[in-house]
Amino acid sequence: MISPFEHSPWDFWTRADAEAHAAQRALQSELLASHPTWTWGEECFISDHASVDDDELVLGDRTYIAAGAYLTGTLRAGADCSINPYTVLRGRIELGDGVRIGAHTSILGFNHTMSDPDRPVFRQPLTSKGIVIGEDVWIGSHVVILDGVDVGAHSVLAAGAVVTKDVPAGAVVGGSPARFLKWRIEPVDPLADRVAAFGDAARAAASEILERSWDASAALFVDRPGAAPTVRAQCDAIEIADLLLGTAPPQLPADVQVDRLRGWQDAATGAVPALGASVVDLADPDVAYHVECVGYALDLLGSGFAHPLPALAGRSAAEVASFLDSLPWEDEAWSAGHGVDAVGTALHWSLRRGDAVDPGYAEALLGWLVTRTDAATGVWGGGELLQRVNGFYRASRGTFAQFGVPVPHPRALVDTVLAHASDPALFAPAAQNACNVLDVAHPLWLSPGHRSAEVTALARRLLADALDHWDAGFAFHPGAADAAPGLQGTEMWLAIVWYLSDLVGLSDCLGYRPRGIHRPEPAASLM
Repeated sequence: MISPFEHSPWDFWTRADAEAHAAQRALQSELLASHPTWTWGEECFISDHASVDDDELVLGDRTYIAAGAYLTGTLRAGADCSINPYTVLRGRIELGDGVRIGAHTSILGFNHTMSDPDRPVFRQPLTSKGIVIGEDVWIGSHVVILDGVDVGAHSVLAAGAVVTKDVPAGAVVGGSPARFLKWRIEPVDPLADRVAAFGDAARAAASEILERSWDASAALFVDRPGAAPTVRAQCDAIEIADLLLGTAPPQLPADVQVDRLRGWQDAATGAVPALGASVVDLADPDVAYHVECVGYALDLLGSGFAHPLPALAGRSAAEVASFLDSLPWEDEAWSAGHGVDAVGTALHWSLRRGDAVDPGYAEALLGWLVTRTDAATGVWGGGELLQRVNGFYRASRGTFAQFGVPVPHPRALVDTVLAHASDPALFAPAAQNACNVLDVAHPLWLSPGHRSAEVTALARRLLADALDHWDAGFAFHPGAADAAPGLQGTEMWLAIVWYLSDLVGLSDCLGYRPRGIHRPEPAASLM
């Protein structure tokens, strides 16, 4: 009768008697004497009923080969490895410490070629890439691992798996062919450390960023030293301070900043003109943007507009549709989207204030956009992708995103955005600017699920680039010859970093979440 230790040798050295120990040592001495390329450590076990015909064999301490195992080629195994009954290990194989191999498993570190159809397969050359298995890997029974595979440390290969490609460290895989099932040990993402370090650095630099752009003589913020004060600069400073400090900018009391922003609103139109302007120019893109940036800055300070916004939110449903028809969608989709953002945000502030709004206003606005979306691309308008994607961001931010309404044709949208983001003229690191990257990140964030692996890969690349752009603040276009950190670039890139981090599951590492104009949550509901 065969000794049970031949098939179950794991406690041979603690339970077998002295005679069995002596017999095993004699067998090992004989094998070492006849195989100069074999070596092993302390308390190893090699069954006399195993077929071991390796050209090179290295076993670490306490590694065993059970009865029925069949080994050829080259095997380098670490300590505490188990090669259980009827396993087959052939070709070039490396095992880390603590690799446990279930019965009837085949690890095949070689393959036949079959390139010549006129020759039998068995007469064609063999190839061998080898198999490397990391430490602490559990391989179930009846598993097959094919040549060229790397199995990461701490992974688990479920019984019956056919492993044809690399297994990430810490993964549990199963099936034929083997696929990822779950994590045994979640991988540590080096990008997570970079994101966390960036969040810390941004908070540490916040006071310097604000002070650098503070014009004490005018008691106003400028985008960057030497620039003129603007309405937007005041709003960007409030957004940055809220995001990184959790307070209003310390240069002025919060109530003074509220009174100033509210005082800049024109009572007749509800718009906020450029600083020092004697006439409200509703065609000025900056005036349209002030509806958004001033409104959200006031919101962050716990206030709101002092007056209604009739010039933008006082239209009837028919006038809304007519306004949308008049926008330059075919030639300047970004400008058209900018206009939509303004009227959508004016609707939001009017509803927040309780002002009278035509009951068909929202339906006309969203209905027009839904019915005019190109089903093939998920966006509006014509011309180059840059205009259409950037226009989509502006239009959707002030409507679908702001009111929590799903975007139309999200799969087509993702296809379009990914095609646009593949253009190195716009998205190589030196070519990136805040507008173009934000206008890609936000639509992808609004449309999860489709082509997720590609979206994640893009987001990781753009996120790594964004972190590289940090210079105690952000320039709007970091690769420009005259690039210098400013409030606009910093406010936008901080939001970009959050959206990209969230797309790859790392936003919690940042320690901040936008609450203003780039907030991820809907600002209001139309229900």
